[in-house]
Amino acid sequence: MELYNYLKSLHLIFVVTWFAGLFYIVRLFVYQIEANHKPSPEKEILLQQYKIMTYRLWYIITWPSAILASIFAFWMLFFTDLGNAWLQMPWMHVKLGFVFLLYLYHWKCHLIYKQLQNDQFNYTSNFMRLWNEGATLILFSVVFLVILKNAFHWIYGVIGIVLFSLLIMLGFKFYKRIRERNNVQ
Repeated sequence: MELYNYLKSLHLIFVVTWFAGLFYIVRLFVYQIEANHKPSPEKEILLQQYKIMTYRLWYIITWPSAILASIFAFWMLFFTDLGNAWLQMPWMHVKLGFVFLLYLYHWKCHLIYKQLQNDQFNYTSNFMRLWNEGATLILFSVVFLVILKNAFHWIYGVIGIVLFSLLIMLGFKFYKRIRERNNVQ
């Protein structure tokens, strides 16, 4: 049991740093996309600085955190008695589905990162602001599933997440209007 608690602690630490990296990398994507619309030489200076910042964040914090969080999770689930018991529970299957979505989200962020490093701007800053909420939704889902440990009650959580998503979208539209109004004045 003591080994399991150490593994769980390390897993949680690296999950926190993984999410911190995911939240911040997308914010840096927003800034990088917006810097592309600045006049020279400000544009070139900012783009170069954002490339350095995203490189360091992505490869020194985010990717290592994702790998270490995964290693400790697999170790807990497949090499401890308690982990094997968790794998039999329906809520864990749902959680692992959300974790799979997190891996897809991370991989898509990696593709966006590579495009921006090559000065390919395929997305708007507004899209990136909405994209940033994807990690938030996954985080909420996983935390509620882990705390409630009930496959049926996660449905209430999903309903709550959908409502939360609608609030985020409304807040985003409200914030966008305020920004547009402030830029016009």
